[in-house]
Amino acid sequence: MATRIEPIHETHRLLEESFGPRENGIKAILFDMDGVLIDARDWHYEALNLALSPFGLDIDRDAHLATFDGLPTRTKLDMLSKSRNLPRGLHSFVNTMKQKYTIDMVRQSCHPVFQHQYALSHLKAAGYKIAVCSNSIRQSLEQMMQRAGLDRFLDLMLSNEDVTKPKPDPEIYTTAITRLGLTPSECLIVEDNEHGIRAARASGAHVLVVGNPSDVTYERLMTSIENTVSAP
Repeated sequence: MATRIEPIHETHRLLEESFGPRENGIKAILFDMDGVLIDARDWHYEALNLALSPFGLDIDRDAHLATFDGLPTRTKLDMLSKSRNLPRGLHSFVNTMKQKYTIDMVRQSCHPVFQHQYALSHLKAAGYKIAVCSNSIRQSLEQMMQRAGLDRFLDLMLSNEDVTKPKPDPEIYTTAITRLGLTPSECLIVEDNEHGIRAARASGAHVLVVGNPSDVTYERLMTSIENTVSAP
């Protein structure tokens, strides 16, 4: 007697349910954006240098990665005023030009990445809440998520304009966790740089550290979620 084969879509649904949020387990994944979902480090570096170049204050690439990576532009400009005497009266102009150059680069270079769409779509289908918490301004955040084709999977987006203190302060993550109606122990934060990792750990949530966007896969996310469930 032939065995009845379930329709593929029903099997897929049952598999997604089996990987869904568990009681007393992870219920939400909070992603940083730059360096995690979007490979934007070079865009921010190049855009800031374009804005600073008329004043002869270009930043060395290694210095940018070691010191400035992951910080809001306004924080970078404060640091440059202290270390290299950038006139504070130029902050507004430099910031405006930096954001313009960044958006131009996003429009030219930001595009969907299959592994990220796959990961977020499957997490969403399984019932996890998904948020992106970025030190970027809201315009950059929304543009990148839209052009990457990830915005439709998100329950929440927070930018540096939505908090008083940016990363490395944990405010952006504690705010997201509260707005999702969850506790830190129910959340997994995915981060890549020192400032973001400090903020994530200070929030009390579980933290997955990645090296770059290619490390962000559905399999790795699920393994991290499973590890938090099995941890004593």
